[in-house]
Amino acid sequence: MIMRLVLVRHGLSSFNKEGLVQGRTNKSCLSEEGYSQAKLTGKVLNEIKFDQIYSSPLIRAAETAKEIEKCFDINFDIRYDKNLLEVDLDKWSGLSINEIKNRYEDSYAIWKIDPEKLKLKKNDNTTYYPIQDLFEQAEEFIYKLKKENENKTNQNILIIAHNAILRCIILYLLNKPKKGFRKIKLDNASISIINISESINSFETQIECLNQTSHLGLKIPKKIGRARIILVRHGETDWNRAGRFQGQIDIPLNEVGKEQAKKASKYLEEIKFTKAFSSSMQRPYETAQIILKGNNISIKKIENLVEISHGLWEGKLEEEIKLKWSEMLEDWHTKPQSVIMPEGETIKQVSDRALSAWNYICEIQEDNDTSLVVAHDAVNKTLICDILGLDYSNIWMIKQGNGGISIIDIFENKDSILSALNITTHLGQIIDTTASGAL
Repeated sequence: MIMRLVLVRHGLSSFNKEGLVQGRTNKSCLSEEGYSQAKLTGKVLNEIKFDQIYSSPLIRAAETAKEIEKCFDINFDIRYDKNLLEVDLDKWSGLSINEIKNRYEDSYAIWKIDPEKLKLKKNDNTTYYPIQDLFEQAEEFIYKLKKENENKTNQNILIIAHNAILRCIILYLLNKPKKGFRKIKLDNASISIINISESINSFETQIECLNQTSHLGLKIPKKIGRARIILVRHGETDWNRAGRFQGQIDIPLNEVGKEQAKKASKYLEEIKFTKAFSSSMQRPYETAQIILKGNNISIKKIENLVEISHGLWEGKLEEEIKLKWSEMLEDWHTKPQSVIMPEGETIKQVSDRALSAWNYICEIQEDNDTSLVVAHDAVNKTLICDILGLDYSNIWMIKQGNGGISIIDIFENKDSILSALNITTHLGQIIDTTASGAL
């Protein structure tokens, strides 16, 4: 790991409370609740040893940054960077959503459907594309960050900014998936973590978690769609702990895995599940059973949710695989879409069958349903890639810890939003410390 980016959206602001669009205006200040959120965020982030802190210079973000920094054991000089300014929405700033709908109906429709295509006009009649400009801003910020840290390792960098610019930073690091802007959710004072590592002539990105809000007393983000799916990776097995490829060998949970499932159950105890689904293998099914203990609903096993078949690699450690398939293993780590596992599956085959199962689950969701789905590392990664608009070849960009919880909200038009990714705070810390395993 070269850099761990910890992204925090500013606390609740005065405009947030009033339901007004903020954009780049500096008239929106941090509310009393926003200050409290910042303090709670600072307390939980004090477990991370930060090397640098960056903030947007806008008041609501700058005040959030100051409150967070006060909670740390050491003092920092917060670096205020103009590339972390929020999206410039010009005349929209200070208006309510209804006012924007009434005054700028056509533009608002574009904003909701495909924000990158939104074109606005300034007072001098020049036009600009706010989200396209914001992506350029995100690119410049990340370029400078990489340049400043190119000879450093294991840098923990805290970034406090705004909803739209943080989304653009995340999506830029994911190679800008098409229409990705509307696919992720970031709540006030939420925590998201991005790991950036160096590879040959490039950098690799992994989203470790997205929109964690448990430190605010909100275990999972508020529901925003007509239905919700809570996607969980199964608990730990002995082979996960050892780093042994398990694939479709039906390895059961170990004691740590059972405890992880119990902690997930406790964490989700206030959720009223209406449906439940699991891979037909025993480790996810047992995880689902433990999570749903006390809930009187049946768990439907789905064969298409089983883990990738690693073929002849199954049961082996990575060191053993290197002896016979070193080039193929390297390709699996760098370009997984090109690999056909010896007597196993391709990642495309896994993605195709997993999406078939996922589409079935989504289609049978009724209004106000909350469904549990428990599956595996590769399966969950392909599903999340699809939700974000990423190709299945990008599975390494997604982190799925044992017992990790992800939240997907489903809408009328079958669109979905990733409202949280890989929540693992119920297992210990903000940072995912579950076994890395083998995939």
